Amino acid sequence: MSRNITIKEGAFVISDAHYSTTRPELLEFVKAIHSKELQPTQLLLMGDIFDALFGSIEHTYKDNYEMIALLKEIADEIEVIYFEGNHDFNLQAVFDNMKIYPIQKQPVLANYQDKKVYLAHGDFDGKIGYKIYTALIRNPFMLKLLKPIDNLFNHFILNFVDQHLMKKDDCKELGWFEQFIENRFKDRFECDYFIEGHFHQNKTLQVDGICYVNLAAFACNQRYFIVRSLQNNTILEEKQFSKGI
Repeated sequence: MSRNITIKEGAFVISDAHYSTTRPELLEFVKAIHSKELQPTQLLLMGDIFDALFGSIEHTYKDNYEMIALLKEIADEIEVIYFEGNHDFNLQAVFDNMKIYPIQKQPVLANYQDKKVYLAHGDFDGKIGYKIYTALIRNPFMLKLLKPIDNLFNHFILNFVDQHLMKKDDCKELGWFEQFIENRFKDRFECDYFIEGHFHQNKTLQVDGICYVNLAAFACNQRYFIVRSLQNNTILEEKQFSKGI
């Protein structure tokens, strides 16, 4: 497990926005934070914030320049913690003023008041085939090899990835999800809360003495969460952003 972090009262938690030219809703939300219309005390980005942003592949910056610039300016004023997802990784070179947690360091043990909280994007414990895949696509040597090939053939690899991602249904309910989580968490973690995204289910479950929270995907309905304490109960207050789109 990785180092501790402290979650602040009033922190905003955002997951799976999958920001792209076809999903621009997050840009207005981030602009509202940048202009201080919205005022989080801290920003927790739970992964897949971008639909495709790979730190060592400059071509993936092309449609994301404005978002990257705004987030970096926000990080100069408040703490921004970024949990890399399977759509956005190798990000330390992009966001040098943020705390970045790659998949190898997730879940991250955090504290909020007297509560122990694990935070993750959600794909840290995939099956062996998935782990090999995620290791390969993040490997600097592999990326160094693929980058000139992609450039030589007019970005056919990245265009193929884009077309594949556009066909996915990111907002469907998973009928097997609750049983999957019960099996996955049995006798595994000691904490009060486990918070992650990745599955886009927007569900809270009591599992083996843990309050498990699977966050809503911002991409589906522009929902985000604010960390609140209410009568000694820690909660994620669900919000929906609707401005401008």
